[in-house]
Amino acid sequence: MKKARLTQTAAAPDASTAMAQWMERLEQFRQTLDPFGIAASFRQVADGWLANPEKLAEQLAQLTRDMQALQLNAWQAAAGLKPEPLVKARPDDERFADPAWSEVPAFAALKQYYLLYTRWLEDVLFDAPDTPAKERRHAAFWARQWLDAVAPNNYLFTNPVALRKFHETSGESLIRGLKLWLEDLRNNDVQMVDRSAFEVGRNLATTPGSVVFRNELMELIQYAPATPEVHALPIVIVPPWINKYYILDLNEKKSMMRYLVAQGFTVFVVSWRNPTAALANTTFDDYLMQGLHAAIDNARAICGVPQVHAVGYCIGGTALAALMAWYNREHADAADVPVAHWTLLTTLTDFSRPGAVEVFLNEETINSLDQMMARQGYLDGRDMARSFRMLRPNSLIWHYVVHGYLYGESPPPFDVLYWNTDVTRMPRAMHAYYLREFYLHNRLIRKDGLTLAGHPIDLGRIRQPLYAVGCEEDHIAPWKATFRIAAHLNVPVQYTLSSSGHILGIINPPVTPPKRSFWTGPADGKSPDEWKHDLRETAGSWWEHWSGVLAEQCGPRVPARSPGDAAHPVLGPAPGLYVHEI
Repeated sequence: MKKARLTQTAAAPDASTAMAQWMERLEQFRQTLDPFGIAASFRQVADGWLANPEKLAEQLAQLTRDMQALQLNAWQAAAGLKPEPLVKARPDDERFADPAWSEVPAFAALKQYYLLYTRWLEDVLFDAPDTPAKERRHAAFWARQWLDAVAPNNYLFTNPVALRKFHETSGESLIRGLKLWLEDLRNNDVQMVDRSAFEVGRNLATTPGSVVFRNELMELIQYAPATPEVHALPIVIVPPWINKYYILDLNEKKSMMRYLVAQGFTVFVVSWRNPTAALANTTFDDYLMQGLHAAIDNARAICGVPQVHAVGYCIGGTALAALMAWYNREHADAADVPVAHWTLLTTLTDFSRPGAVEVFLNEETINSLDQMMARQGYLDGRDMARSFRMLRPNSLIWHYVVHGYLYGESPPPFDVLYWNTDVTRMPRAMHAYYLREFYLHNRLIRKDGLTLAGHPIDLGRIRQPLYAVGCEEDHIAPWKATFRIAAHLNVPVQYTLSSSGHILGIINPPVTPPKRSFWTGPADGKSPDEWKHDLRETAGSWWEHWSGVLAEQCGPRVPARSPGDAAHPVLGPAPGLYVHEI
């Protein structure tokens, strides 16, 4: 008996371990099937409605009434009458812009049925009772992916434009579309742009300059002066590392670099390396110290000045905000901080409501990304690009499917889209840290919530004035979220809101007549809506206003500086080597 009891006792841990392993494999299998936690969100929405059957009955009854009214409208149209459409597409919805969607009864009815059900279902998901708002938004986002995919314009026999082109070209449009589809299959992606029309260094990234510093993470480019004299303090620009830097130097007419040097500034920019698995263990601290800190220190040394003006764009701006807090923890005297004043472009520091991208940011998704990055050492930029395209699937996915495969139209040559497809990778350690600590746990805005390069950081310690720019139609860094940095700083913040989105709102050179507009003023404790309401909209580019502020901040004019110096010899011409890595 004693021996039997000992055997049972010894076996118990084995059974417990086996059960734990089985549960772990089950969770891995669930994550493989549903890495974004979609089923859990829909389950919570369904539970919310099932717990409120009277409200659910009201919603279903309303849908039935609307369907009946729409059926009567369709019968009237079929009989030759001209009834007013009950459901109209939004003016900016190009899917149904062709007159056939309104003038041909069958297509008009199909469009209205689709729009009615789409809007009803989205409302039901958004308004689910007793359900957390984040789960409602999550479910609505994934439902919208399906609804956009089944839109009638995406299919040959329910798209009047595709049928007309097929008839007019005797089927040639569909043959061309088939060729484009086969080409996209080979590339494993829906192509958005004619990539053969562009080459970095030939017709992109052509502002004259030189690489004056290089390490394993970045190259530092200094641009050649365009004026006999320049302002004393140089400008150091930190672009995001999720794409290549030359979005800020597209061509002669759309280059922030060329504009700034023409205004008499010495300009440096960081060109990030495209990391491979060899850099899998590179940390966020490494990006701060070997990237931003090294760029600022080398620019100071080359120009022989104690301070610079620093600019951060998107994630580069988030890192710059963290570095500014680190600098102000490192240096007791504000005059010893290497950055005298700074600019943030479409930058999130408070991630409590990060915009549409939050649908990809939960524990399940990040766990799945961790496993994938652990296998390959990085996050492939193509995976991230696909995720961002899903934020606007009609304009960034289905538009190209329809125009390519159904209409037989080759993708256009467009420099911004070329840059957008020139993707980069994210090192495993850095990206996992960034997603968890910034997006998931929102620790950047907490006092001493993060310890970076040996220092606990606090945005409230920053003593240097800030010029911040948001974009009115930004879905990646919503302007009201970027505006919130003012609440976490104890320094003057000049906030500027540009019309347009995350890219075109920033790449916004002065043109005549002006294409865009902006609002600017101190962020002095008002809500974003109150702030905007109290300001006058100004036609034109915010670059001109910003340049005036920089001219005051960056000091008197000194003789122009050629790239590099004796201690920093020129390593090669811009755009350098790292920008060409694929």
